[in-house]
Amino acid sequence: MTSKDAKLAAINAFFAAYAANDLDGMRAVLTEDVEWTIPGHHPLSGTKYGVEEVAAFFTQLGKSGFQAEPLFLEADDDHVVDIHRGWTTEGVGSVDTVWALVWHFDGEGKVDRVSNLSGDQHQMDAFMWANYSLAPIPDRLS
Repeated sequence: MTSKDAKLAAINAFFAAYAANDLDGMRAVLTEDVEWTIPGHHPLSGTKYGVEEVAAFFTQLGKSGFQAEPLFLEADDDHVVDIHRGWTTEGVGSVDTVWALVWHFDGEGKVDRVSNLSGDQHQMDAFMWANYSLAPIPDRLS
């Protein structure tokens, strides 16, 4: 198996774990200090630092029944680019759009950075504000 094939297999394993709501399976692909950036202006946007923050993010997404269907994967020596359809099955309103993720791999074959790009950021922002709220002050600031 080539390095590129191993990277593609890791991303496919992540998506399989995601589909099964298997947080440990998702964690297995990520470094402990992974940085995962979620675009937008909503309560769940921003960069998540560390595998536990990323797992907490995906736990919240699970509450809205987020689903993902990979459409395209390609790898080079350090990255995988994935394009997938992402949609919701629960909550107020809906999201159904195309996403592009840029996955960066460390020297040990694990993902250490992910940049998430939305095909319809306005749709995502509106859905998130309708379904997730910020913690009240002072909890939000602690």
